[in-house]
Amino acid sequence: MPSGGSCWRGEQLSLLAKYLHARQSCSQFEELIQAAKAEFKNDSDLSELDSSEILERRKNIELLEQDLSRQKSLDSELVVHLAKAKAEGYDLWQQARNDNNFQTFAPALRKLIQLRKEQSRQLAEGSSDWETLAQPFEPGLTISRLQELFAPLRNRLPELIEATSNRRNHSSCNWDLCEKSQSDLCDLLLKSWGRDLNVTAIARSPHPFSITLGPKDFRLTTRIVKGQPLSCFLATAHEWGHSLYEQGLPSQTHQWFSWPLSQATSMAVHESQSLFWENRVARSHAFSQKFWPYFAQAGAPVNSGLDLWKIMNPLTPGLNRVEADELSYGIHILIRTDLEIALIDMDMSVDDLPHEWNHRYSDLLGLNPKNDVEGCLQDVHWSEGMFGYFPSYLIGHLISAQFTDAMKIELRKQGMEETDPVEECISNGQESMLLAWLRKQVHPHGRLMNAEELVEHVTGKPLSSKAFLNYLEAKLYKLQGIS
Repeated sequence: MPSGGSCWRGEQLSLLAKYLHARQSCSQFEELIQAAKAEFKNDSDLSELDSSEILERRKNIELLEQDLSRQKSLDSELVVHLAKAKAEGYDLWQQARNDNNFQTFAPALRKLIQLRKEQSRQLAEGSSDWETLAQPFEPGLTISRLQELFAPLRNRLPELIEATSNRRNHSSCNWDLCEKSQSDLCDLLLKSWGRDLNVTAIARSPHPFSITLGPKDFRLTTRIVKGQPLSCFLATAHEWGHSLYEQGLPSQTHQWFSWPLSQATSMAVHESQSLFWENRVARSHAFSQKFWPYFAQAGAPVNSGLDLWKIMNPLTPGLNRVEADELSYGIHILIRTDLEIALIDMDMSVDDLPHEWNHRYSDLLGLNPKNDVEGCLQDVHWSEGMFGYFPSYLIGHLISAQFTDAMKIELRKQGMEETDPVEECISNGQESMLLAWLRKQVHPHGRLMNAEELVEHVTGKPLSSKAFLNYLEAKLYKLQGIS
């Protein structure tokens, strides 16, 4: 869309938002839910169902009621104003980036904060504004629980980053691959991971994403970045993980597609799946040992799996979240989370955002943004009023680590005797075994439980940062040993 069309697009989106809100909060919809609830309560056939099927039916109706209640709590005019503000915010954010001037975007950000706080007030869920806004992304999340999960990371990640300072820039790329070679490598990757061409489609976009448009319509995009020959490959692995999760959600019939239990547990669980395929598989030593000849044939300057593995795992902190290494990525999320809680719950001035952003980057990563584009204008989320989303990225890392540990235990029971049975599966070309475990343990639950409940159900332990920090320290030890 040309930039001049954004105003009219905002009008279109606000009209759609108004119609959708009316549909999702109308008395007819409420009557249908109540009828389903009564039918479920009086259904004599329930005796023929097992306990899990009864639980699923009850949970579906409970979640429909919850969603209806939230929609009824919101004033239609607020919904319209929010839709317009998001469209305007995105347009002004783009302008601000082009002009390298935060003040171009600041008025839109103030408006979005004001409207989101009003949304929280109307929902009246008894939590802080930020906690209320985080619920669609992470049901049940509180600030106190978030701080408990993130506290060990605040302490340990800066120490680990400092410990790797002697390795910085060791794995930086000073070479590139042509677009066709990068596309061919991505196609080869997904073919080896079992892509079904009948239900999946791949395209290009400025920012990679995955989207599901129907029961048999799974789409993902990737991008090729000049001078970053691994960006497209790793983005494809990441988005494929998202898509695999969507493909594994419950879908008994085409009608089931729109029911709550066919939707993702949370954004953190979603992120845990993309991170598993990107970091635990595509960035693994075993994968590099198997895949390096294809990179060499494409023109990459690698002569062994070890060469590719070191390039796949740089340890160079930077200012850009999207291109961050595994170690420093968490710092990016901690900074954003703290800032948006300050903006929403602590009345921090929008005008103070650039200074506070730069101060925290200097303090935690020892880096200083040269301008607003390198700093507080780099992410799109706040321009669309998505407050409460950022923690999901880091919680996803914690969940991915804990799921992987549980997966290893199960694989050992199946006869895998290597120290790391996940790496053994990758070496043997048996990634399907990894997917089978995820299909059985993680994917089929949908919104039956929240993220923390799912983690405890799957692993038998409460969610914590321990598994993630153990994973990072083990990987760093191995990387340092071969530097």
